[in-house]
Amino acid sequence: VRVVGDDGLPLPTGTAGEIVLRGAQVAAGYWRDPAATAAAHTPDGWFRTGDVGLVGADGRLRVVDRRKDVIITGGENVSSREVEDVLSSHPDVDQVAVVGVPDPYWGEAVCAVVVARAGTTPGVDELADHVRAHSSAWKRPRHVLLVDALPATTNGKVAKAEVRRLAREHLGEPPR
Repeated sequence: VRVVGDDGLPLPTGTAGEIVLRGAQVAAGYWRDPAATAAAHTPDGWFRTGDVGLVGADGRLRVVDRRKDVIITGGENVSSREVEDVLSSHPDVDQVAVVGVPDPYWGEAVCAVVVARAGTTPGVDELADHVRAHSSAWKRPRHVLLVDALPATTNGKVAKAEVRRLAREHLGEPPR
């Protein structure tokens, strides 16, 4: 197991990148699907997990996010999971999912889809200030969509693809 940058080279301790792995227990590819095999494996045999993680000073691997859920805004990588964790600590937030939405200036903007606690209506500025106070300014949501419930898969996990669709629809973006 190792953590690599976009160039495929190992990253130093404490730096987030894609988690890749290889070994006897890892399949060499997908049955009769060379395109999927090429997409999921490096030329030298490492399997791309699709997870973003880092190795801490203690030598432990920490999963930070799914690669497809990382938001790139103004050239900065923002972990949707990190922003969700910060927003979940806000007293008016019951549930939250964070996604990237197209932005003409930043490339993508952080959008928080929020289920508010009963009797509350948190606003964009309030939630942005909360993120700014507990994280970095560029990670603040530029858009907040209040919903009654987050869309879920049959196993109860948040359906991020559906959350993205709702956010884009709310912002007047065409569906993808």
